Amino acid sequence: MTDEQMASPADAAPEEEISMDDWAAAMAEQTVADSAEAAPAPAPATGLFKDLGAGDPAQNMPPNLDMILDIPVALTVELGRTKIAIRNLLQLAQGSVVELDGLAGEPMDVLVNGCLIAQGEVVVVNDKFGIRLTDIITPAERIRRLQK
Repeated sequence: MTDEQMASPADAAPEEEISMDDWAAAMAEQTVADSAEAAPAPAPATGLFKDLGAGDPAQNMPPNLDMILDIPVALTVELGRTKIAIRNLLQLAQGSVVELDGLAGEPMDVLVNGCLIAQGEVVVVNDKFGIRLTDIITPAERIRRLQK
């Protein structure tokens, strides 16, 4: 080690004080600069998403909606629900009746990807079951139900 590297502790203290003073001065300058110069609000981003256009009023759809029309979704018509013990589930056989929480004549829920979109009633057409929609849930109502 050189003599300069082996400075006495008394010599190191003034250098440390000077550097601490410099640090405190820099922090004070930064605080003054931050308070004097408020950052301008960022401008809203524009042009990030493609505009779907005005749309076709006859079909009530934007013109570029065609790109998502073929995406498959899961449509579920729910008669009712129940909880059953595994013991009782294993005893079910052909002809067994499982009681559901829905009442006879009560509207059935129509769900798309698990989200309630409508209610309806059972119809039979040409020996096939179907559902006649009796009430469509508005988008505002769907959002309100999600917040519960």
